[in-house]
Amino acid sequence: MVALYFSAEWCPSCLDFTPKLKKFYEEGVNSGLEIVFISIDKSAKKQEAYLKEYHGNWLYIPYGDASIETLKKNYNTRHCIPFLVLLQNDGSPTMAIENFVDDVEMDHLTMKEILKKWADKIV
Repeated sequence: MVALYFSAEWCPSCLDFTPKLKKFYEEGVNSGLEIVFISIDKSAKKQEAYLKEYHGNWLYIPYGDASIETLKKNYNTRHCIPFLVLLQNDGSPTMAIENFVDDVEMDHLTMKEILKKWADKIV
C-alpha cells in the first residue's frame, strides 16, 4: 500500500498529527505500507527541518518538484492539511475512506485493524 501524506511544518495540525503518523508507521514497519511525504512547506530548508525533526523514514518528493503542484491539484488538498490519501494498486486514489487522518488517530483500532480496513478498499 502506498499513502501520500500532504503536510507542512507551518501547520499546527500537521505538527500534532505527524508524530502520530510516524508512530503508526513504525509500529507496522514490515506491514507493506509506504508513505510518501508531499511537502507544502515554504522552503527547502523548512522541509528538511520538518523531515528531520518529525518524520519517519519515509519517501518524499523534494521541495520545489513540479509534481507537487500536480498532486495537490489532483487530490484537491489546497486547504486541507494534514491530508493522507491511500492509492489504489493502479495508482488511482482511494476515496472510499474520507479521512485517513482520523483512522490513524483512532486509539481503539490497532495498526493491523486499520491496515486491514484500508486493504479492503484497494482494488
